[in-house]
Order: sequence, then structure tokens, then C-alpha cells
Amino acid sequence: MSKVDIVEVMNWRYATKLFDAEKKISTELWDEIEESLILTPSSFGLQPWKFIVITDQAVKERLLEHSWNQLQVTGCSHLVVLAAIKDLGEGDVERLIGDTHAKRGGDAAALEPYKGMMLGFLGHMNEEQKYAYARNQVYIALGQLMTTAAILEVDACPMEGIVPAKYDEILGLEGGRYTTVVACPMGYRSDDDKYASLAKIRYEKGDLIEHL
Repeated sequence: MSKVDIVEVMNWRYATKLFDAEKKISTELWDEIEESLILTPSSFGLQPWKFIVITDQAVKERLLEHSWNQLQVTGCSHLVVLAAIKDLGEGDVERLIGDTHAKRGGDAAALEPYKGMMLGFLGHMNEEQKYAYARNQVYIALGQLMTTAAILEVDACPMEGIVPAKYDEILGLEGGRYTTVVACPMGYRSDDDKYASLAKIRYEKGDLIEHL
């Protein structure tokens, strides 16, 4: 790809309020978005998340009332629900170590110190802290998803205005290891979305960035 003017891209993107329901993201483009999402960095590489991609209009309609009736949920091309592991633990560490050895090879014993470090880190947390840790990681994935979308000129709208428990129920997550954290409708902005042309409201660089 050619060099991207990231400032121009970030000025182009906005939290889309009204999608053109007739315009859909192509399969090829969506594959790129998913690959980028998978490549999101995470603490220790544990990847304590799951991403549910919804294109079924009937499912979107069921989620609408549990999304403060925000029309982005039903008007978008793809609705991405980002979920976190509720009970991150030793099994997740074992999975990462096993996958690392399978893909990189070498002496499996060499990974034991890394495994011990991760287990020690998690061992100092209670269940609530582990979930908070996993939940925070999900927002890294959300940021990567939104940035990738903007570079590919796909619109997005991050949404915390949802009822996670109801999402879990409808998406079949209830009673499982994962729970809904945040949603992100994606697609293409409608010509009728007045927010697309509004000036961005951002504080001055000097107010937000300090150099030492």
C-alpha cells in the first residue's frame, strides 16, 4: 500500500450516526479488516477476547432495543461485538505457550520462564481484576479496528451505549467464558448524516501533550 496521510484519514473519520443501509462492505475488504483485527497486540500476547461479526439483519433488529435504539445497529453493513474473557487463567496461558511452540518451534522448555511470569502476573489478581484486565485489552482491539476501517475508508461508530447482558443472551454468550464489552457498527455513511460535515472538537495539542 502507498504511504497513508494518517492525519487526513483521522480527520475524515467520525462516529457515524447514520449509515447507508444499501451499501455493504465487500467480502474482500472485510477479510482485510478481520485480518487486521486478529493482528491486534495484547498484553503478553494472551488475546483475551472474541469478536462476533453480525450481518444477519434479524439479529441486528433484536439487538436494537438493547442499544438505546441507536439506528447504527440496524443500518450498518457489519456489526462487530467485542467480548472479553471473564475468567482469564492458567488454561489461557497454556494455550498461548502451546501455540507459540507450535508456530516458532525450538525448545519447549525455553518458554517455561515466560509461562511462569504470566502465571505469576495473573496469580496476583482476583477474578474482578482479571476481568478488568481482559476488558481493557478489548479497547486496544477496538482502536485497531477503527483505525484500519478509516484507512480503508470504511465508516464506524464505537458504542458503549448497549446492554451487555442482553447482548450476551441474544448472541449465545450467556453462561460462557466471554461477555460483551463494546459494539462497533461499520459500513458507509449516509449522505443524510449531518455529522459527517461538522468540525471536529478537539483540544489544542498544547493542552493534551506534554514533552519532558
